[in-house]
Amino acid sequence: MNLSDMQRSIQDEDLDGWLFFDHHHRDALAYRILGLSDSLHVTRRWYYFIPAYGEPRKLVHRIEAGHLDGLPGTKAAYSRWQEHRQGIAGLLQGAKRIAMQYSPECAIFYVSLVDAGTLEIIRGLGIDVASSVDLVQHFEARWNANQLESHLEAGRRVDKVRREAFDRIAAKHRLNERIGEYDIQQFIGTRFTEEGLLFDSGAIVAVNENASNPHYSPAADKNQEIKKEDSVLIDMWAKLDQPDSTYYDITWMGFCGNQPPSEYENIFGVLRDARNKGAERVQQAKAANEDLRGFHVDDAVRGHIDAQGYGQFFIHRTGHSIGTEVHGSGANMDNFELHDIRRVIPWTCFSIEPGIYMPHVGMRSEVNVFVEDATARVTGEMQDRLVLVV
Repeated sequence: MNLSDMQRSIQDEDLDGWLFFDHHHRDALAYRILGLSDSLHVTRRWYYFIPAYGEPRKLVHRIEAGHLDGLPGTKAAYSRWQEHRQGIAGLLQGAKRIAMQYSPECAIFYVSLVDAGTLEIIRGLGIDVASSVDLVQHFEARWNANQLESHLEAGRRVDKVRREAFDRIAAKHRLNERIGEYDIQQFIGTRFTEEGLLFDSGAIVAVNENASNPHYSPAADKNQEIKKEDSVLIDMWAKLDQPDSTYYDITWMGFCGNQPPSEYENIFGVLRDARNKGAERVQQAKAANEDLRGFHVDDAVRGHIDAQGYGQFFIHRTGHSIGTEVHGSGANMDNFELHDIRRVIPWTCFSIEPGIYMPHVGMRSEVNVFVEDATARVTGEMQDRLVLVV
């Protein structure tokens, strides 16, 4: 935790402070941002207030009085509920407007973690509670140079395994041997481990209509055969098996044959162009120093798909933040599931992954975009046409 950096950011947001609050590990963001151990045994409420100026202040229960001792600042303790209320008032004395992990109307639900009762207590003191979404993104979603390099290296390894997965399907077809979705998912998992990669769940491998479910997952008892003339979607994500590494997350499309149906080629072409428009929107905004928000990118991608007549089949946001978890805590590219007004800031990464999901076939194309100080770039290989799996 860099206190001076946090206080500068609080000042930039025109706030009097940032209040962290937790019990029973409900706010994982607080632990990561403050550098607290997630192994703490937390059964009572604790509070940590970082004022815009001056020394931080703590409020802890006497039973767990040492939980915040590793953080700078003065400490007060409570046991009785009356002391608890008095302690909060003392903690926030002089503050009029503070940030908490809260989002009006739960608009950005990833950060909407403070319960309504606690908000009532704070507001009852005459204090305005603002959302910490921009502060959280600044301290949680930005990468350092080592994290960027870990992402790039993970990308090289994941792209290698992705090529091998399509080649394995082709090899089985040439031998007239059966190969199923689950078989390829397990092959990918094994290869990831061999390549020194970690992943939180198995890859999505889906043929034809199965790919119309964006979160389809094969299993040992749900192992549809991948046949010649099938469309096959592979969505895979992983990071290096090392501390503080970041994920690489891609989706590629293949066709098991020499000549895909023209409909498939058209759908993929629409997705490719929409994906590229999203990346270009980010690059142009950074070059012009434009105040770019997550919903702007979704609009660029979704607008193209709508114009091509497939809008009703694009049923999720354009992209998600990427970090040490595959779904990070930065801005999402979204004006569909949410109206994400968060800024697209330097040293953050996110996916652009439009999809078209029709009853008989589903397709998606996904790349990762990393935003630098004045530019933005796609960090891995970009699929320009359907992979011919032959």
